[in-house]
Amino acid sequence: MLTDKQIVWAIHQMEEEMGPVGPSLDSRTPFQYLVSVILSAQATDVSVNKVTPTLFAKYPEPKDLMAANVTDVELIIKSVGLFHNKARNIIKTARIVHEELNDVVPTDRKGIMALPGAGRKTANVVLSDVFDQPTFAVDTHVSAISKRLHFVDQSASPLQVENKIVSVLQPEELHRAHHTMIEFGRKYSMKLTPDKEVCQLIIDCDKLNEENEAEV
Repeated sequence: MLTDKQIVWAIHQMEEEMGPVGPSLDSRTPFQYLVSVILSAQATDVSVNKVTPTLFAKYPEPKDLMAANVTDVELIIKSVGLFHNKARNIIKTARIVHEELNDVVPTDRKGIMALPGAGRKTANVVLSDVFDQPTFAVDTHVSAISKRLHFVDQSASPLQVENKIVSVLQPEELHRAHHTMIEFGRKYSMKLTPDKEVCQLIIDCDKLNEENEAEV
């Protein structure tokens, strides 16, 4: 594995290569962003952005979405994976936000995770992107990058990846690091074998990992 200092160096190298990056989900309000993130589970942000303009035009507020017919919502979001479950979840979430939370999206991880369809990753994304809190979300790209660059063991869970990144970066660095690692993952295939690797950073991290293992 890479040392903590090497991990920080690698993340900064990614940031230098990718340049300024930020959220790729479209929305106007905290509630809409929450819904967008729920819809993005096991789906691309591009696919979510294609359906949310219609969804939010018809159901802009929690009180509108909570009263929606689930079949109507399914028809709008059917191009997004797991749309049956997601339609039910966002309607249930809308009801809770409107009736129990006075139309206010929770600003704590526990509160967001209590909503239907919202797990730890969803909570961390919303807290970081909407409320500027120092959280770090781990999606498939972040997990793959962290394992491919030897930040964590290949068997590491999303929570272990999150804990490692949070432990080595300053709180104010977490937001940019999350979005940078996503974009880096989109750019480079994580399935390439080392001898076919085209990314110099991955090649460098492979060498650092070999050197670290040789010293043990």
